[in-house]
Amino acid sequence: MAQASEARVIAHGGGVWSMRVPIPDNPLGYTLVHLMETDRGPVLIDTGWDDPGSWDTLVAGIAACGAEVGDVHGVLITHHHPDHHGLSAKVREASGAWIALHDADADVVRRTREHAPARWYGYMADKLAAAGAPAEHVAPLLAARDAGRTPRLPGLAPALPDRSIVPGELLPLAGRRLRAIWTPGHTPGHVCLHLEEAHPAGLPGHGRLFSGDHLLPGITPHIGLYEDPDDATAVAPSPSSRPRPSGGDPLGDYLDSLERVGRLGVAEVLPAHQHAFTEARPRVRELLTHHEERLTQLRTLLTEPRTPWQLAEHMQWNRPWADIPYGSRNIAVSEAEAHLRRLVKLGRAEAVAGSDPVTYVACGA
Repeated sequence: MAQASEARVIAHGGGVWSMRVPIPDNPLGYTLVHLMETDRGPVLIDTGWDDPGSWDTLVAGIAACGAEVGDVHGVLITHHHPDHHGLSAKVREASGAWIALHDADADVVRRTREHAPARWYGYMADKLAAAGAPAEHVAPLLAARDAGRTPRLPGLAPALPDRSIVPGELLPLAGRRLRAIWTPGHTPGHVCLHLEEAHPAGLPGHGRLFSGDHLLPGITPHIGLYEDPDDATAVAPSPSSRPRPSGGDPLGDYLDSLERVGRLGVAEVLPAHQHAFTEARPRVRELLTHHEERLTQLRTLLTEPRTPWQLAEHMQWNRPWADIPYGSRNIAVSEAEAHLRRLVKLGRAEAVAGSDPVTYVACGA
């Protein structure tokens, strides 16, 4: 394929490109969709947000790499979020490409497709009320649900995958050595993809890593809760023999996954946001330290009983709580709950018996 010259497309060498596919009205700006040559044809790693402008950018980006969208042989999805999986169905329709996803995220996709938006509004309202959210925050969700005014939310009709990404196995890509690394935390089925080939520029290290949202150069990925309306794995281990994360401790899953990625010793990381970078191990250490410091700060806040909502109100964010938009507050509470669960599992916090909504307090040494 030809050398890419489009401003939004970067040639990384060794038959790998990245394309900036915009995310409408989002501070992240874009998803880095990667294209990788194989002997069977180009394969995409993620696809970007389902939006007409994003689709046009993706098609133009593929063309700048010297191919056409109809040439795409397969689509590998790092995780099910709409800025990664949103355009997968359109790519498949245009090319006949297969779509592959880890089974844990594929299960989320199936459940997501089965429920009407009203079910999700009610579920979110119940979760927020249980976390101690004030009635005025929960009321708009209940009003929209009860009045039938529930517009379809982004990502509620994602494409069903055709194949499973199996952790630890080499993916069946002709002429390439790409191994799936299961990295739950950001989602239950998030995967990084390890290109076990010498770096094209001769950089020292063991290949390159397509890291999705797991490892980013300047952003700490959101770690919230895994639950959705029918997710039994949130409260009990799945009887399935397939690999599953611990639904009750997403932050613990993420920290374990970080250490696993750090041990790979890759020469370069190709993330889904921001830019490629080479300092994987130092970045892993930064993130591990960040979360340990955050847990320590939260434990200090729990010298008095607090609900997850109250904890989120007092946590350090990138802006004052009063300035955080409605939807972002919901995400913040989910992140507070993920950290609480980690503290409880470590024996550093506990629920206060009889409290409703449930409050938590620090305990142990």
